[in-house]
Amino acid sequence: MELGHAVVVLRSLILIAIANGGPVLFARMLGRRFADPIDGGAVLRDGHPLLGRSKTWRGLAAAIVLAACAAVLIGLPWQAGVLIGASAMAGDCLSSFVKRRLTLEPSSMALGLDQVPESLFPAVASSVYLPLGPGDVVAIVLIFSVGGLALSRLFHAVGLRDRPY
Repeated sequence: MELGHAVVVLRSLILIAIANGGPVLFARMLGRRFADPIDGGAVLRDGHPLLGRSKTWRGLAAAIVLAACAAVLIGLPWQAGVLIGASAMAGDCLSSFVKRRLTLEPSSMALGLDQVPESLFPAVASSVYLPLGPGDVVAIVLIFSVGGLALSRLFHAVGLRDRPY
């Protein structure tokens, strides 16, 4: 991968990381304030929540607003950040929906399921604004997944995460 193209991939990764990190940051800063669940507390026939209490409107707004601001800072239109932030949260909500159907606890670790949708959806969306091909999307998902697992341990060590994953 040439240097110029590596920068394109890096720009996408930055926005995806900010979109996925924004809700965690805002949850740490605000606690339970403004933390209304997206699913409104809905419980499906299986007895489990649609998404769960950790998927909030505040988190969705944080992802979109922070990614939009970051997009402008790295030379992309704010709309790119909105699209990437919303796509990351759509992937995160899909993961939560599947985890609830598998009866996994909120914030429990599901290797792959926790990383792939929340990086794949926005990586594909990034290609609207950045010249990314299928190989780039795969690379972004792999880098995000491995990097996210490594950074999670660091964030746990400094008290930003409750669990080291």
